[in-house]
Amino acid sequence: MRTVVVGASSGLGRCIGIGLAQRGARVALLARRLERLERAAREAGDGARAIACDVTDAASCRAAIGAAASALGGIDALVYAPAIGPLARLVDIDTETWRRTFDTNVIGAAMITAAAIPHLSATTGRAVYLSSVSASLTPPWPGLGAYTVSKAALDKLVEAWRAEHTDVAFTRLVVGDCGGGTGESQTGFMAGWDPKLGAELGPIWMQRGLLSGSLIDADDLVDVVHAVLRAGATASLPAVVVTPRARKAQS
Repeated sequence: MRTVVVGASSGLGRCIGIGLAQRGARVALLARRLERLERAAREAGDGARAIACDVTDAASCRAAIGAAASALGGIDALVYAPAIGPLARLVDIDTETWRRTFDTNVIGAAMITAAAIPHLSATTGRAVYLSSVSASLTPPWPGLGAYTVSKAALDKLVEAWRAEHTDVAFTRLVVGDCGGGTGESQTGFMAGWDPKLGAELGPIWMQRGLLSGSLIDADDLVDVVHAVLRAGATASLPAVVVTPRARKAQS
């Protein structure tokens, strides 16, 4: 399967890109940081391609998708993994933070999908977008309002694409707490968080039952993505939920 993984230079995107290649997919890895992408492509092996792409720039998205389609000989699947989640109370979030969050989490998904649609339509392909339990399953988390709102918008974006392009299968992959990988595959989601605010909000998240106390193994998440991508063209799979098992209470 010829698969484009966006946001593949680090975190879950890197885990998914390398993991899919190890499971037999031919992959094009897209992200801004080309050096990191090239290292990921070497780890993925088997002709994986590293292609620089800034999802906040429509021209960059078009060029990167064109290069991926040329390198792979077409595109059967798209996986969109980029996400940023600033930790801040809504009253303290400035316009630049709102724009940056939506540019990455929502508008980037729209731009990369628009570029990929002709290729996905030609192959009756599938597109998968990493969503979040905070937008789909739980009440909003205090301090992660901008992230939650953007992921809720992403959910509606995926539904809108599905309504307009019935020849492509669109799937929201709702992901709970995931441990990510090691090294450059570690998630940078919490990078830049104010530790004082995090320490203040953590107990509130626990008290409200928003944290499960467990983590999904990154390899298990890749298995799910791989299964979704391999589903037949007649399987719509509008949403798939992957959350960790709750820890057993200590006796």
